[in-house]
Amino acid sequence: MCGGEGTSHRVVVDDDDGGDSSYGSGGGVPSTASTSLTSSILKYEWKHGRRYHSYQAGSYHFPNDEKEQERLDMIHHIFYRLIGDRLFLAPIDPESESLRVLDIGTGTGLWAIHFGDEHPGAANIVGNDLSPIQPDWIPPNVQFVVDDVELDWTESEPYDYIHCRYMAGAIKDWPRLMKQVYDNLRPGGWVEFQETANTLYSQDGSLRADNPMKKMMDGLMEACDRIGRTLDPAPSMKGWIEKAGFTNVEVATFPLPVGGWPRDKRLKECGTLMGVNFVEGVEAFTAALFKDVLGWTQEEVEVLNAGVRSSVRKGDAHAIFDFLVITAQKPE
Repeated sequence: MCGGEGTSHRVVVDDDDGGDSSYGSGGGVPSTASTSLTSSILKYEWKHGRRYHSYQAGSYHFPNDEKEQERLDMIHHIFYRLIGDRLFLAPIDPESESLRVLDIGTGTGLWAIHFGDEHPGAANIVGNDLSPIQPDWIPPNVQFVVDDVELDWTESEPYDYIHCRYMAGAIKDWPRLMKQVYDNLRPGGWVEFQETANTLYSQDGSLRADNPMKKMMDGLMEACDRIGRTLDPAPSMKGWIEKAGFTNVEVATFPLPVGGWPRDKRLKECGTLMGVNFVEGVEAFTAALFKDVLGWTQEEVEVLNAGVRSSVRKGDAHAIFDFLVITAQKPE
C-alpha cells in the first residue's frame, strides 16, 4: 500500500503452513519488499526492558511484545462490548462478496480476524501494521501486511470500507491520512474511526487534578505533542474528515469508565477491564515517552506508575474517557 521514493515497502504476512477449509493463508499480492527490509522487520528493538518494532523505528512509542499484545487483545474486547457487541457502526454490507476492507494499524489483528470470522462472505479484509505480530492461523479472507500508512499509498484497487481504531499517538499528520483514506475508497465507500478522547474526567468531581491517573494522561499528552504525534486526535476528527471531502459524517459518543464502579452491567465489565489496562499497562505507557521525551528519571516514573495502580485499585476516583466512533462516506 505504502511507498517511499517510488519503492513499495509492503510486506505480506502469510501462513506458509497451509490450513483446512476454514483457516489458512490470507493470500493477496506478492511482497515487493527486499530481503534486507524483511530481515530488519523481524529483528525488533529492545529498550526499557520491553520490545519495540524496528520498521520505521521511533514512529510508535509503545511496545509490541507478548505482554502488550495481551493488553491490545483486551482493549479489542472492551471496545467491542462498549459499542454493543459490534465491530463497526458504518452502514456497510459485511457479507458482500465484493467487499474489500482495510484495518489501519491492526495491531494483533484481532479486529480483522473477528470480522473475517463473523462475515466469511466478505471478499478481503486487509490489516496493516508496523509490527508483524499477527497470528498465522487466520480466516481465508484475511491477510496482514507490514506497512506504514504515513508513506504514500500505492494501492491498485480501492477499498469499500476502511477502519481505523486506537491510533492516538501513532500518527504525525492526521489530515494527510484522511486524504489518503479518501483517495483509496471507492465512491460511496465508508470510513470509520474509533478513538478515545484522552482527557480524563469525572461526572461527580471525584477525579481530582492531582490524581496519578490524570497526571499520567496529561504527561502522555505533553510527550506526544512534543514529538508531533497527538495523543488526542478524536475531538478534531470530524473537522478533518469533512475537510477531506467526506459526507454523511456521524459521531457517536460512548462513556468509557476506568474501574468497576459503574452500576450498569456492561459499563462495569468495560470499566473493570480498563482498570486492568491501567494497572498492567502503565509501564508500557510511560516507559519511552516519560523517560526519553519528558526526561523523567526511573525513580520518578516508578513513583507515578505505583500511584496509578493504587488509584485504580482504590476505585474512589470515577474516571471516564469519551469513546468516539466517527463514520463518514465518500460521495458517490
